[in-house]
Parts: sequence; C-alpha cells; structure tokens
Amino acid sequence: MIEASVELVIAIIVVALIFDFTNGFHDAANSIATVVSTKVLSPRNAVLMAATFNFVAAFGFGVAVASTISKIIELNVVETVIIPYIILSALTGAITWNLITWISGLPTSSSHALIGGLAGAGLSAAGIAAIKWTTVEVVALFMVVSPLIGLACGFVFMAIILNLTRHANKEKAETYFKRLQLCSAAAYSFSHGTNDAQKTMGIILPLLFSIGYYGAGVDPNHLPVPLWVILAAYGAISLGTLSGGWRIVKTMGYKITKLRPVHGFAAETAGATTIIGASLLGIPVSTTHVICSSIMGVGTTMGTSTVKWGVARTIAWAWILTIPISALIGFTVFAVIRVVIGY
Repeated sequence: MIEASVELVIAIIVVALIFDFTNGFHDAANSIATVVSTKVLSPRNAVLMAATFNFVAAFGFGVAVASTISKIIELNVVETVIIPYIILSALTGAITWNLITWISGLPTSSSHALIGGLAGAGLSAAGIAAIKWTTVEVVALFMVVSPLIGLACGFVFMAIILNLTRHANKEKAETYFKRLQLCSAAAYSFSHGTNDAQKTMGIILPLLFSIGYYGAGVDPNHLPVPLWVILAAYGAISLGTLSGGWRIVKTMGYKITKLRPVHGFAAETAGATTIIGASLLGIPVSTTHVICSSIMGVGTTMGTSTVKWGVARTIAWAWILTIPISALIGFTVFAVIRVVIGY
C-alpha cells in the first residue's frame, strides 16, 4: 500500500484551500446578492466589502464549527495512513458539486457538499464505523431547521419593520434603509466567514493528525487549530468571494422575489442572526440555505404570490440532492484511490 507522505498531505491542504476558494466564489452571492439587486452597492464594491468582512471574521467567534467538522470521521477507527485519501476524496466530491451547481446558477450548500463528500469517502474506506453519526445527525437536523429559522426571522423582521415605518415618508425611509443595508450586508458577510471558513479548517485538522503534527498522545476529538490554518482558510475564502459568483447572484437577487433596500436589510439581518447563533453553538449550517429562506420570508410579507415558488422549488431540489450526490462522488473517488494505492 502507498503510504501518505508529508508532501501528499501538503498537496491535499492546497486542494482544501482550493475548495475554500470555490466556496467563496460560489457563496459570494449569499453576501452580496441583496445589496447588489437593490442597487445599494455596485457589484465591485459589494464583493470588496464581502471579502473584507469574510476575513475579519477570523478574529471573531472561535473555532467551534471547525471542531465539529473535524469529528465527522472517526479518527480512532480509521487507519491513520488512509485519512489523507479520505479527505482528498471528500474534497473531490465537494468541489465537483460546487462547480456543477455554479455553472447551473444554483445556490446550493458548499458545506453540505463537503459533509456529503466526507460521509461517502468514509463509508467507502471503512464502512459505517468510520462516520461519527451523532455529528452527521446534528448537521442533517439543522439542514432542515436553519432554513426554517431563516424563513421565520425574515418574515418577523420584515413585519416589525413594516409596522414601525407604516407612517414614515417613503423616500426618507428608502434613504435610511440604503445606509442600514450596508451594515446588514457587512454583518452577513461576517457571519458567512464565521461558519464557512471554519469548515475547511475542520478538514485540515485530520490531515495534520495523520502525519503526527500534534505529537503522540493527542486526543483526536480535541485537535487544536494552528493560527496558520485559521489565516489560510479565511484568506482563501475571502479571495474566492472577491472573485464573485455572478450566475448565482442573478438567481438570488432577482429571481426569488423583487427586493428593495428595506427587504435586503431585513433578509441580511435575519440571515446573519441565524448563522452567528449557529457558529457560537459550533453547528455547521448552510449559509446559502439560510439567506435564500430569509429572502423568501421577507418576500412573503408582500404576499405569497410575490415569491417565485417555481425557482424556489428548483433550488430546494438542488439542496436535497447535494449530500447524496457529493457522497456518491466521494465514495467513488475513494474506491478508485483504493485500487491505485492497493488498500
């Protein structure tokens, strides 16, 4: 069997950072779609702001999400020598699905693609014992719960705003909400960084464990995150965000419902609140799912007919398929690698 070398692990870390980059450009729409569609910021200024706050998030909310992701594969069960190949297979599944959905303009979850890839590769490597199912169950639960929270928060926030401003001058209110949307967009970009960049950090940790980076006797369930990993992950996702994801911006900013600055402010505030709460609890949620559902929640305050539910159904199907397809790719890639390395 071909043993994993330090050089191979370094190469896979580079692939992980490429995934982080694709996460950034795939999810750039999450942070900027509403602020661009409401014409509060130009696309160029919007991505600059989003990328900046993605990186600033490195110094915000700890590494609880990274710790959760690092525990999906049972490091006490899987042979150390094959951990890098599992991670490589998982990344291949996630990146492949990211590219497919980006080309299609579908705002799917990079997070769930990564988790699906990990689950598929782990199953291919060592069967069901290789997966920490309690962690996967939490992720699966919040795959359903977090969009519902985003939907409810979007609806409630928008309803409160409409109630508070019902007697306000429309032109003055529009001006104020344009300014407020700059704050909400920055908050959402910050929240995106607190959750999504940590997922890449979480898959780098097992790689470091596999080559003895932490030394003997370390508990694989409590792997510390080196500063260089934090900075590399946040840097990669910020650069990805800077490159933009214009196909998905069009879907989220224009095709779900018609947005004005007040709607963008409510949706971004609802999304940021939901994601920051999840990050503090160490729960890896889909920032894509949350902002999409927040936009839908805001849209329903104008009447359910204002939300283009056909587009929403297409997005929902892509959400449902993300984990199984990325898992299938991860499973298949590891099966091929198994033959090559003679495992």
